[in-house]
Amino acid sequence: MVEVREVPVPAIGDDEVLVEVKAAGICGTDLHIYHDQFPYWPPVILGHEFGGVIAATGKNVKDWRVGDRVVGEPHTLACGKCWLCRTGNRQLCPEKRSPGWGIDGCFARYMRYPEPALLHRIPPKMNFEEAALVEPTANVVSDVLERGCLEPSDIVAVVGPGPIGLLAAMAAKAGAASKVIVVGTDRDEELRLPTARKIKSIDHVLSVDREDVVKKIMNLSAGRGADLVIEASGAEKGIALGFEVVRKLGRITAIGLTGRPEIVFPYDSGMFKAATLYFNLSTSPSSWEKAIDLISTGKIDVLPLISHRGTLDQWQEFFQALESKKGIKGIFFP
Repeated sequence: MVEVREVPVPAIGDDEVLVEVKAAGICGTDLHIYHDQFPYWPPVILGHEFGGVIAATGKNVKDWRVGDRVVGEPHTLACGKCWLCRTGNRQLCPEKRSPGWGIDGCFARYMRYPEPALLHRIPPKMNFEEAALVEPTANVVSDVLERGCLEPSDIVAVVGPGPIGLLAAMAAKAGAASKVIVVGTDRDEELRLPTARKIKSIDHVLSVDREDVVKKIMNLSAGRGADLVIEASGAEKGIALGFEVVRKLGRITAIGLTGRPEIVFPYDSGMFKAATLYFNLSTSPSSWEKAIDLISTGKIDVLPLISHRGTLDQWQEFFQALESKKGIKGIFFP
């Protein structure tokens, strides 16, 4: 059950900070939690995408001051001892409890942040709406530019024109892709595909319901296929399409969650193409400053993705709009 409640301002410990949340983004993970399709520890305040201001600091906090404008990595309460933490991969630590599902998150006016070392300052020219989209941008930086091994002049096909797909498309162009192709369905024609057509870094926008997408991508790539496919749909048919359009020895970087325990998977198609498939989860520590720079310099423009702005009382309206593809990104102002 999800509901709006009055809660006290969180108390902070000596090594913690209190963040006044200025803007909070709705993530697909929040929708998965709403439908019990993602692990969480209730009762818990949802939300992990935020931009805010430090309102108070514990007595042992030395590097942060009241009034600092910040965003924060959600890799809180990782153990620091396991092989993942010790190799710089605390985002995958099994003990991690992130804001929004493991500990109270940012869908509130104030948020206790237990690990100030995971905070990042944002530049003065970045507004809080943009700041709230740093976390999903860090995801695509990690999944496309780092793990997806994007190379200059790559032809990139993005399957799924949701917020992550559109951010991934912009990240691909910022990484010097030669052509960026976004693929959706007729259900996306109400808002998502028209939005994609307005984004300058996206070269081609296709609907699988209106044209032969495989043939089109082959024509755009001299018959080879896409060098890199970004799977951002989380849909069984979308995943299968990615294996159709990737070139031999190409790469597929998977971002979208299916929300299901099993799907039909075109295993042999990938084998016969000797394609590389990267599974991804969360953000790398190195992706955050890159994401802040890409947004603050305008190389990624997140503002066209925001379709809904409002208060926490509107959560049901916003969740429904995003699930029905009548919205792209929702922002709360707690």
